[in-house]
Amino acid sequence: MSTIVAVFLATLMGGCKDENVEKVGVCPIVVSTIPIRGAVDVPLNQTITATFNEKMKPSTFTNASFTLTGSEAIKGTVTYSGIIVSLKPTSNLAPFSTYTGLVKASVKDLMGNALQADYTWTFTTIPEVTLLSYPITGGTTSGAGTFNQGSSVTVIATPNTGYVFSNWTYLGVIVSTNASYQFTMAGNRALVANFTSQYALNLSSSPAAGGTTGGAGSFTAGSSVIATATPNTGYTFVNWTDNGVVVSSSASYTFIINANKTLVANFLLNTYTLNVTATNGTVVKNPNQATYNHGITVVLTATPNAGFTFTGWSVGATGSTNPLTVTMDADKNITANFAQITYTLVVITINGSVAKVPSQTTYNSGATVMLTPTPNTGYTFTSWSGDATGSTNPLTVTMDANKNITANYTLNTFTLNVTAINGTVVKNPNQTTFNSGSTVLLTATPNTGYAFTSWSGDATGSTNPLTMTMNANKNITANFTLLVVPPTISLGGASNFGAFGGNAGITNQGLHTIINNGGIGTTAASSLVTGFHDGITADVYTETPLNVGNSTGGIFTAPPAPGTAVKAALATQALLDATAAYISMSPANKPGGIDPGAGELGGLTLAPGIYQAASGTFKITNFDLILDAQGNANAVWIFQTAAGLTVGIPSGARTVRMINGGLPKNVFWYVGSAAVINYAGGGTMVGTIIANSGVTFSSPGVAAQTVLNGRAISLISSVTMVNTTINNQ
Repeated sequence: MSTIVAVFLATLMGGCKDENVEKVGVCPIVVSTIPIRGAVDVPLNQTITATFNEKMKPSTFTNASFTLTGSEAIKGTVTYSGIIVSLKPTSNLAPFSTYTGLVKASVKDLMGNALQADYTWTFTTIPEVTLLSYPITGGTTSGAGTFNQGSSVTVIATPNTGYVFSNWTYLGVIVSTNASYQFTMAGNRALVANFTSQYALNLSSSPAAGGTTGGAGSFTAGSSVIATATPNTGYTFVNWTDNGVVVSSSASYTFIINANKTLVANFLLNTYTLNVTATNGTVVKNPNQATYNHGITVVLTATPNAGFTFTGWSVGATGSTNPLTVTMDADKNITANFAQITYTLVVITINGSVAKVPSQTTYNSGATVMLTPTPNTGYTFTSWSGDATGSTNPLTVTMDANKNITANYTLNTFTLNVTAINGTVVKNPNQTTFNSGSTVLLTATPNTGYAFTSWSGDATGSTNPLTMTMNANKNITANFTLLVVPPTISLGGASNFGAFGGNAGITNQGLHTIINNGGIGTTAASSLVTGFHDGITADVYTETPLNVGNSTGGIFTAPPAPGTAVKAALATQALLDATAAYISMSPANKPGGIDPGAGELGGLTLAPGIYQAASGTFKITNFDLILDAQGNANAVWIFQTAAGLTVGIPSGARTVRMINGGLPKNVFWYVGSAAVINYAGGGTMVGTIIANSGVTFSSPGVAAQTVLNGRAISLISSVTMVNTTINNQ
């Protein structure tokens, strides 16, 4: 618009040229066109116009001065009215084509002023959709016409009778297989709707009741078609025929269709055979025929021979209904079963068993059966009842009827007599007799001055209390032994020491070794005590950061300092007293010791007494040892071993526990060589250990604390401790 205004102003300020002669006035210009410059989607029947700024001389407008050109010049009628010149094309414009409009500079206004230059502009017509059916007789289409660029267009193909729609193609390429095809307009589209001819398939059944068919309908020529035949119950498919000619014997018939076709599925009514087997009886069939049509019913009546009874049908029939109605829906083989008359023998037995010979579910009439009763443990067979009497064993039974016989058993009872001298035994429960299998708890209690040692007669061992299972009459004796051990063993001056290392010294190899309520001593020089400090004087005996031990009762050694002559004298007297005690509790002075565990004390519970290792060595390795004082606070235990004493195993510690009032001060261990106590660390030991050749607690590097409630005394060798607590008791 700004360009037009500029031209207009220019014409006011200067003259216009007319055939090289300039005249004063307004120059003619084109102010607008229809279609406008660059227009798109222009209708195909569009009249082309140009509007001027002033009236023009009509005679200057001709088919030569106002033209429209596409791929070629467009013919039409040119008219002029007012300030508008129009070109009406003789025929519609081509779709989706670019046209150029031209107003020649030869056109003039009424004053003779000419257009200063040729005026041209271009525009594009609306695109068009054209539709074609192939073949033409195949169907019709809808949706053709002109549509704006980018708009959504839907075209529809409708097949004629005998045809089906196949696809839409554009320039020979399939663009859709849907009869309703939607697309976006992008230029002219010439679409072809392709149709394919069809043939009819008609199916029927012969006879009509024989079965059903599937697959009839219309199909594209040359396509593969499947016709199926399904026989009704009682019928069998035979074949397919086309005009009486067999074309297939398969119930599912596949073929290529190229013409209308009528097929017949042929079916045949089934017939069946009925075979009946009867042993020891007869069966009558009604009706009695060789074969039977499907659905026919036959009545079977079974009659047993003499001495037999009809029991039921099997194979092709079940149950015992007689007569039996059979519906023929297949070939059938039916057996009528007959059985000889038999009787049952039921034997009832509680607290025992009965063997039947022969052992059968039923017995023929007149058969004999031998019954042998066997009582359960603790019971005795007494009699028969029910359909038998008496106590005959075995019993022969003649089967002349169904029989129910009971074998009767009586629970055994036993007596329990207990003898106790120098003590008492309590029975729980306390009865005159006991049922077989019942249990009785026997608790032995020694008189004052005696100790329970063992059971004899119909019981062994020293378990107390003892549980007895009553499976026979029993006579049991509780054995008690007079305590010949004095209430204590006199230790003299040795009783003041928790650990005494003879004339070889004492060594601590751990951080946490403590001697409570007692001292440590040796007749050797002070240099042979290592890893300790005196809890009274604070004197140190070669302690290191890794070897720290405390003796709360002091340390007694020979010189050099901190050992003194006085301390050495006390240690010497203690060694003499320990040696005397060692001799006093030896087997020579305390004879009569027993070895209940063959050298292994672990897992035993021992009453007060003297125990001597038969093999020369005592061990507590399997389990812990329990010392039962049985309520006697003065109870004394003396353990004698000619060789060594070992407590614990490499992988764990063992403990000696006291129950029922026992005191560690009354437990004594006589060890002929050396004692090793829980070298894996941990555990609790009780009693005074007097070993000839050394006592060792734990091993280097062990962190677990080992406890001794008592004393550790070695007569000629050292005592070695690692993280050991000795409570002098």
